[in-house]
Amino acid sequence: MRLNQFPRMLLAEWRRLKLPMSDETVVVAVSGGADSTALLLAIEELKTHNKLYTGICVAHLDHRLRTSSSKDAKWVADLAAKLGFRSVIGRARVLDDVAETNDNLEQAARNARYAFLERTAKRVSANYVLTAHTMDDQAETVLMRLMRGSASPGLGGMEPLRPVAKNSSIQLVRPLLWARRTETEAYCRLRKIQFRADEMNDDLSFARVRVRKHLLPLMESFNNRIVEAISRTATQLREDGAVLVNDSGALLQRAAVSNDESGETKVPALDVKVLAGAPPALRRRALRQWLANARGNTRRLEMVHLVAVEKLLEGNGGGRVAELPSGGKVRRRRNRLEFESKND
Repeated sequence: MRLNQFPRMLLAEWRRLKLPMSDETVVVAVSGGADSTALLLAIEELKTHNKLYTGICVAHLDHRLRTSSSKDAKWVADLAAKLGFRSVIGRARVLDDVAETNDNLEQAARNARYAFLERTAKRVSANYVLTAHTMDDQAETVLMRLMRGSASPGLGGMEPLRPVAKNSSIQLVRPLLWARRTETEAYCRLRKIQFRADEMNDDLSFARVRVRKHLLPLMESFNNRIVEAISRTATQLREDGAVLVNDSGALLQRAAVSNDESGETKVPALDVKVLAGAPPALRRRALRQWLANARGNTRRLEMVHLVAVEKLLEGNGGGRVAELPSGGKVRRRRNRLEFESKND
């Protein structure tokens, strides 16, 4: 039998991303929903047709947020066994994490999931973790970031390939960003697999669900290919941003003040005059990277915060401060910008 269209498309993306074809194990994150089930089934079809020779480890994290979550975990483990794949099932207490970190539920679940996937990859000596984010997920992500006021790096959406965590050698791969959700559901039906349904995907208390259920359908009344259009725009923004990365890094190096002048901070202070003379787009990209280095991440860092830091470059006076989300601040001292953590 010939390969079906869905695994053929996956194989093309697999090759484009230069993922291993043999001699390695890859971890596949499977929730049991249509997208991740379709990804796993397509990989199985590629292996059956001798197009792919990698080892496969199926990873599933039970977040314990629903009474049916343990049934989902068993379903994934049974499907993996049926397809001849090893599986690792983890369990987390996300509600406890929310109470301890003050993260929202979606963010806490995401953090727990990626930490589990990284641990699983290390456990099975895998260099790649695959998730089943689709073009629909990409459009939802871009719209949510747009409404929060994200700068251009955020509006570039999800990258198809990036480290699973900061400084990690394990790569997080999203090989289905070309696929629509309707395609994953159709492929599961073609393979006669009844995927699991997560009732939280219909819970309108989550912003992402409201975007999916209300905003995108409204936008489709203006452009019935709005998901594809948003995905193209995100790709273009990522490509444009890639050009700025090296230049912004060079600007940071030029602006850096030696450690003996900048105090005991994680990052060097920055020379105001050097930054003020740079083009705005390049300057904001450099400031975003500087803040990411200082904070350890860019979470909740939006365009409004970058603009506030930029305003510190105006005039000659020191003593002014720009507050940052989740604590921390940037202070102007004479001709320098200095980062201060919330514990300083």
